Amino acid sequence: MTRILIAGGATGIGAAVALAALETGGTALVADVNAEGLEQLASHAAHLPGQLDTLLVDLATPEAPARVAEAAAAAMGGVDCLFVNAGLMLAARLEDWTPEMWDRSDAINLRLPMFLTQAVLPLLRASDNASVVYTSSTGALRGHAGMPAYHATKSGILGLVRALADELGPEGIRVNALLPGWIDTPFNNGFWDHQDDAAATRAKIEAGIPMRRHGAANEVAGTVLYLASPAARYVTGTQLVVDGGYTAV
Repeated sequence: MTRILIAGGATGIGAAVALAALETGGTALVADVNAEGLEQLASHAAHLPGQLDTLLVDLATPEAPARVAEAAAAAMGGVDCLFVNAGLMLAARLEDWTPEMWDRSDAINLRLPMFLTQAVLPLLRASDNASVVYTSSTGALRGHAGMPAYHATKSGILGLVRALADELGPEGIRVNALLPGWIDTPFNNGFWDHQDDAAATRAKIEAGIPMRRHGAANEVAGTVLYLASPAARYVTGTQLVVDGGYTAV
């Protein structure tokens, strides 16, 4: 039975992963700042065979990693998979960016994965199938105007994965990146709000996706569960793209 700690899972991909893990009888702790989302997730999980615990916490704060690690130890007794899915997508013209906007983007998108992994490391070392998965983005491979912090931090995740895969590999701890493409979740609202014509922009984007549509969060969840499973014991330091072919053409 997999014990999965999900940072950023009240909605979207994180919630889909939590529910998929619970469907297989796994145990999940979901940490998020979205109280309403956590309540809805708990309601959806009530009929599933696995066990769900939630933690309301602002993951951008420096003390969050220690709080989350302590909660995981108390709720699940350990962690087999750390899935850091929390993300922040801010969009503005270059001249409107502030240091505060940049720093919050970094705090969620790049600092959190690093220091939450550090905090959870003792729990991962005690697992016989330890895995770390970070949500990066196809935005690490492509760029869009107005989102310099998002693209920079999601690219940084790929470097973090390579470094930690090398450091933790000798201990049997795997570290990989998930690169979702255009997945239809509220996370993208900041991007759509930045567009002059969101509908036209969405149509243009989907015309460039070989599958001609956005993906759904539950179409990404299986990739995370694979990376967390014994089937992926020799997979580390890499990036798995789930994007309907968006970056292939």
